[in-house]
Amino acid sequence: MPVNLVATPAADLYPVPGVRWGIAEAGIRKANRKDLAVLLLDEGASVGAVFTQNRFCAAPVQICREHLAKNAGQSLGIRAMLINTGNANAGTGEDGLNRAQASCIALARELNLSPEQILPFSTGVIMEPLPNERIAAGLPAALADARADNWANAAEAIMTTDTVAKAFSTRITLGGATVTITGISKGAGMIRPNMATMLGFMATDACVSQPLMAQLARELAEGSFNRVTVDGDTSTNDSFVVVATHQAKHPPVTSLDSPDGQALRAAMLGIAQKLAQAIVRDGEGATKFMTIRVEGGKTGEECRQVAYAIAHSPLVKTAFFASDPNLGRILAAVGYAGIADLDQTKIDLYLDDVLVAKNGGRHVDYIEADGQRVMKQSEITVRVLLGRGQTSDTVWTCDLSYDYVKINADYRS
Repeated sequence: MPVNLVATPAADLYPVPGVRWGIAEAGIRKANRKDLAVLLLDEGASVGAVFTQNRFCAAPVQICREHLAKNAGQSLGIRAMLINTGNANAGTGEDGLNRAQASCIALARELNLSPEQILPFSTGVIMEPLPNERIAAGLPAALADARADNWANAAEAIMTTDTVAKAFSTRITLGGATVTITGISKGAGMIRPNMATMLGFMATDACVSQPLMAQLARELAEGSFNRVTVDGDTSTNDSFVVVATHQAKHPPVTSLDSPDGQALRAAMLGIAQKLAQAIVRDGEGATKFMTIRVEGGKTGEECRQVAYAIAHSPLVKTAFFASDPNLGRILAAVGYAGIADLDQTKIDLYLDDVLVAKNGGRHVDYIEADGQRVMKQSEITVRVLLGRGQTSDTVWTCDLSYDYVKINADYRS
């Protein structure tokens, strides 16, 4: 069961003017499940994206990068996205690239567009050929289903081992006009961004100039999807796309540092963080949601270094699953995080409000019953104070349970 996570009701997801989703059951890997989604954009939308840093990136990631580069500065622009589940089209070589391009051609023909105006996305099993014939056969049904209020079905259609569809919405006011923001994501395992298996799509009807979109996507990912981990594995297919349709009636945002730019970025970051945290809450086999906050660092980078050392440790994660306050494992992870001049005599460790270690050693007033009380909670905050500076950063993760092994042992069956 996911940790304190339920699907957002479809009625609570706001349609974004200029965006339509169409869904179909194409039988890509399994019958009778939504596994093909088409996102349609009105002309004039701006698009930015970030992708996996895994050097063994999937064919659709490579095609997306090419198509975005070809559309930079062009008048045509991205007009549609094609997403399939059940097959990652990764580890498929030249044939995979050809199949990803062929899927774009198939959709472009249906829409009377150029293939370069299509972005393809895939998620699922690696090293299997993409079934283009099933995708092409499913496109008419997906396009016939296209409508503005289809976000909930889209969130379900991009799921793999997820148990809950992940979608959130908000509205804000910019320049006296109402602006809508809605996003969906998927992911439950193979999660450790450098951008996790994770797909994310966020749209707003705000007016944002195209040159800002890549920056906006990077900043949103950096503050959300790049702060989560389930198992430390970086997927071959990670993609996060941000769309602005320019249909809200406010002056264009030409700088993210302007008052309107800051307000929009903050609202979109709020949705991105909800989506990212939902991935952790739905981590494969997860029973605990953990916030790892490292304070008192010299730089944000070293704070993240320590936070991820804790969040990735199988010993730490299994201790939390068992509600076992074997908290020396956390201090050990801090020690091997790679900070060469770390002074252990300055380190404090908290579980929620319980001071466990002071100046590198067990606090004199700490009793194990207090630690166990916190560890039995479904949501826990681990705070590490390094005593080195004024910088802090946060990572979100989950525990590691028996079910994680079962899910991944049976993934292809």
